[in-house]
Amino acid sequence: MTDPVTAFYDDLADEYDLILEDWDAAVRRQAPQLAALLASMGLRPPATVLDCTCGIGTQAIGLAMEGFAVQGTDLSPGAVARARREATRYGVDVPFAVADVRALAEVVPGPFDAVLSFDNALAHLLDDGDLRRAVAAMVEATRPGGVVAASTRDYDVLAGERPTATPVRRHLGEGAERASFQLWDWADDGASYRMEQVVLRGADGSWEGSGTVTTLRALRRAELEAAFASAGLVDLRRHEPAEIGFHQPVLVGRRPD
Repeated sequence: MTDPVTAFYDDLADEYDLILEDWDAAVRRQAPQLAALLASMGLRPPATVLDCTCGIGTQAIGLAMEGFAVQGTDLSPGAVARARREATRYGVDVPFAVADVRALAEVVPGPFDAVLSFDNALAHLLDDGDLRRAVAAMVEATRPGGVVAASTRDYDVLAGERPTATPVRRHLGEGAERASFQLWDWADDGASYRMEQVVLRGADGSWEGSGTVTTLRALRRAELEAAFASAGLVDLRRHEPAEIGFHQPVLVGRRPD
């Protein structure tokens, strides 16, 4: 039986870029932001980076363009296949492999100078044990003195507001039009929510739609920090979007020497 998170991203892989207003612009915008963040921690090209929840390659491709030696892994074979195509289109050499973030050593033993998980990927780990196993695996893949970094949505704010949908993103193409948005249904305790990614496709005045569903944990700052600390990371620091320009807060920790 296919893991439900894997199924979600396999279903979404070919249209994942619709989540963003302009995916290519996001790749180019985020690359220098993340390169600057790594530089602030003493890591500059050609430092080695493992993007262990790479999706279709948004950050992995951008960091390779900045000169880092990047390896990408993801749970979803569909996302990995798309990432390989996108890397070829961008003309960068990034090896991609299918791997569960909780068991990285089985595929990419490392060590790497930095191990990253961005774009809210860790929020799929609903259980504390799974979250801690994932962070521990990230630390294991990091060299002594290296860094681990993760970005999530700011659930300390969102769990209070409990938004029910995201804005519609509309994409025009040759003879066709597509639109995407998310519907969020919160659990009564605010600890998680059911998310449906909806994609509408329009042509010749008519529309058809599809949706794919997953459940996400409203991962609070203190919970992620506790997982980092439990895995032995030190010098924990949270970087806010206003500070680094990246669209989500980023928590960084260092593996002791």
